[in-house]
Amino acid sequence: MKKVLIDCDPGIDDALALALAAGSTGSLDLVGVTTVGGNVDLPLTTANALALREFLQMGDVPVTPGSAGALMRRTVRATAVHGLTGLGDVVLPAPVRGPSEGHAVDFIVETLRSAPGEITLVAVGPLTNIALAVRREPRVVEWARDLVIMGGSYTRGNHNPAAEFNMLADPEAAAIVFEAGWTVKMLGLDVTLSAVVTSAVLERMRPLGRLADLLVPAAQFYGVVSAEGGPAIHDACAVAYLLDPGLFTCVPAVVNVETAGQYTRGMTVTDFRIGDREANALVATSLDVKGFWDLVVGTYERLAVRLG
Repeated sequence: MKKVLIDCDPGIDDALALALAAGSTGSLDLVGVTTVGGNVDLPLTTANALALREFLQMGDVPVTPGSAGALMRRTVRATAVHGLTGLGDVVLPAPVRGPSEGHAVDFIVETLRSAPGEITLVAVGPLTNIALAVRREPRVVEWARDLVIMGGSYTRGNHNPAAEFNMLADPEAAAIVFEAGWTVKMLGLDVTLSAVVTSAVLERMRPLGRLADLLVPAAQFYGVVSAEGGPAIHDACAVAYLLDPGLFTCVPAVVNVETAGQYTRGMTVTDFRIGDREANALVATSLDVKGFWDLVVGTYERLAVRLG
């Protein structure tokens, strides 16, 4: 069973990613959730993570808040996409338990230190916490079994023409992470935009009882669902990669993050022409969409049975 630590900014698609992890208890051992300011401010991302922990019956998985904003630049948020609370039209019961004491960066460092080579980091928000962990203790690069991120793009952006949101929210942090010495598994817009909720997928979610109260409104909030397409559930791709890497075609590349460009700040400049250089990333270029949805909905169905 893979041990996983998820760093996130819930966020609609973060919620769907956490639901996928919660339903994968036979394959994934979730050792912690850390939060970062991103889609909405840190108090909201943390409150959402706490509410999701209880709604999804994730047990005593620690939820530890982290960085409120970017390392150097102004705050970028996505409330226009995720709604004022971050969860769109979803209303979850207020959590009973609060967050763990301490800071996410310390939690990441100490958790990896305690189990070197065992825990995969999954980052589906801005990379501020991960960058600070690298700066505080460079050996986390060696201690992590792997680093999987949802972020970036080798083609075009979504928050602006050049940059994907998670990269634009803290380009300096992203640059630190890509330059740290590990091989980043980058699941960017090039594949996540194909993981769209169609009307057929939505119909598979509707019978899922209590879980459907989260899945159905979340899946519809930031896009029109039709037979041909709908909103993409970007962050769930990162968890799906852990469950079945064979769903993705990945290519080695050298990725640099633009931090200075007037119009390209946050762009993940991706070069597949490696030559004699060492790749710092494995970049996803295609997704088996049918296989992805069979995995995701199948996992949600098992979770729904557990939730009742």
